[in-house]
Amino acid sequence: MRLVSAINRFGWGQRNDLTPDGPLREWLALQLDQPDAANFKAVRPCSDGLLALREQRKARMQGDPLVKPIFQAEVATQLNTLLVTDQPFRERLVWFWFNHFTVSLRQGSTRAVIGAYLREAIRPHVTGRFSDMLLAVMRHPAMLMYLDNTSSIGPHSPAGRRSHRGLNENLARECLELHTVSPAAGYSQSDVTSFATILTGWSIDMQAEQPGFIFREKSHEPGTKTMMGQTFPEGEEGGMQALHFLGTHPQTYRHIAARLVGHFMSDTPAPQDIKHLASVLRDSEGNLREASLALADLHDANRAGGKFRSPMDYATAVMRALAEGGEPDAADENPHSAPHRLFAAFSSLGQPLWTAPLPNGWSDRAADWCAPADMLARTDWAWRMAAHARTADPMEVAHLALGPALRPQTQLAMHRAGSRQDALTLLFSSPEFQRR
Repeated sequence: MRLVSAINRFGWGQRNDLTPDGPLREWLALQLDQPDAANFKAVRPCSDGLLALREQRKARMQGDPLVKPIFQAEVATQLNTLLVTDQPFRERLVWFWFNHFTVSLRQGSTRAVIGAYLREAIRPHVTGRFSDMLLAVMRHPAMLMYLDNTSSIGPHSPAGRRSHRGLNENLARECLELHTVSPAAGYSQSDVTSFATILTGWSIDMQAEQPGFIFREKSHEPGTKTMMGQTFPEGEEGGMQALHFLGTHPQTYRHIAARLVGHFMSDTPAPQDIKHLASVLRDSEGNLREASLALADLHDANRAGGKFRSPMDYATAVMRALAEGGEPDAADENPHSAPHRLFAAFSSLGQPLWTAPLPNGWSDRAADWCAPADMLARTDWAWRMAAHARTADPMEVAHLALGPALRPQTQLAMHRAGSRQDALTLLFSSPEFQRR
């Protein structure tokens, strides 16, 4: 049971087929150093989503008849991976970085490409350099659509002079504020505007045989630009240089160090913990593998409390404790399949999949998820879930899921429960199960 607390803090909850042992850092490193084991055979590349979107628009189809099956396949495969993965640390990092670089279904036509975005721009880079992930994110059609950079045109470019259209600063502003240096770097509004001109021309070619990213030179603002005291050339190369500058900036390392510590350790990160991770990022030139493993230096199995589970955390942990999942190719509409029940759980508990209200993503602070109505919704959902566990021994599930964190009070309440369903509901409603 030595790693139960680590499985909850660094992963998605214990399963009965996941029994790691040994030093924490070795267990974490093993997951990051082995190939990604996620099974995505049933899903398609971003270009297929864009083709489906193009055909729908061309034919003026009602609803989403071509995009819907692409989206459903993503839901089934991605959520099943959450339920069955034996690389829970790698998987948590994938979703952490997706939330950091949020793309939401609330804006644009991202439904066609949002799953591909997570697989193509985020997942391959969780053990690489931050600057490489940043570039992949900023070039991906999902992000360009979500933050409207496809409509950003240099005012003095040929397209700007002809159409009299101008800049859209959304992508530049969010990249500076949320993704990289943060306001602590002291950039100005003129820096935001300059960065937006640097990114003009970064767009999507929807007419290509394989639609995807394109640099539209005729929409790009001509001339060199200055941002945060640095000068960048015109053209696509200027954007790439600017992103490398931001992706390797010392303040970016401090910002993402604070986000990592805040996600994995505490709602109020200790300054020395942030400093430790920032120094690892600085010394490794933004190596996310090294920074992720440095979190093990901060882990204390006896640390009181732990992070309060968001709805996504909570529902996934419950279903993993009940050994749900095991359908890697479940791309159908069966509402009773484990991935689709998990999808429904996210919505019913207040955190619908890929639907963050704003570009700063979902909060993972306890204060935003622990209102009385939220807790009641968890208990109601847990009671319905427990009805599926017709053979599970509640005490076995409890010890497996929580290990030494299981309190005597919870055990006593479970022993006195009138049924298996009631005992499991008490477990999943307990204070210790609400935290990781």
